[in-house]
Amino acid sequence: MSERIVRARPLALVQDDLVDYEQAMDRMTELVAARQGDEIPDTLWLLSHPQVFTVGKRTAAEHLPDPSHGIPVIPTGRGGQLTYHGPGQLVGYLIVKLRPDEGVVDYVREVELRLVEALEKLGLPAERRETPPGSELLTGVWTRETGRKIVSIGMRAGRGVTSHGFALNVDGDLDPWHYAVPCGMPDVDMTSLARELPEPLVSEHVRRVVAEAFEASSAS
Repeated sequence: MSERIVRARPLALVQDDLVDYEQAMDRMTELVAARQGDEIPDTLWLLSHPQVFTVGKRTAAEHLPDPSHGIPVIPTGRGGQLTYHGPGQLVGYLIVKLRPDEGVVDYVREVELRLVEALEKLGLPAERRETPPGSELLTGVWTRETGRKIVSIGMRAGRGVTSHGFALNVDGDLDPWHYAVPCGMPDVDMTSLARELPEPLVSEHVRRVVAEAFEASSAS
């Protein structure tokens, strides 16, 4: 039986198109501070970034891309290892106050399950994976039939509020994933909705389904 979300957690929805990564980090820091002060509700921010590699604290030097590709590499404070962002990818930053009985790892699992639900509604069977002891973390979402990784997740929490979030590959260029070692896994096969599905999806539809999976809606 598939795992399911059992508790409601409605979020406020903020949407942007293409936002520079470092500018987005500045804005996310402001949103986190506002949530810590109870000035805003739990929030999902959907957007995309120009081409950029971001690296977590555990990213090995040999996993970094060759600089000749010309794509910036930016250190970040989130969990996880190296990931890639670019046009055609849907990024979701989650600014959420954790409940007293949960930690950030618990919430990451909830994020995985909500994205599994969204992908299934988009016509792509997907799953989260447990990490075997001693293995690299299998955080994220994977296609059930082809075994490829379609969602990367890296989060952290400070003063009880989460930051950073997920990246869902929709229809962007997958070649940059081959320029480096994503997620600390040399053999991972990164994929996208466009690669997995027989018919293209409208990006606005993808955003809507993802927002619905997180019970996120814009203020009226």
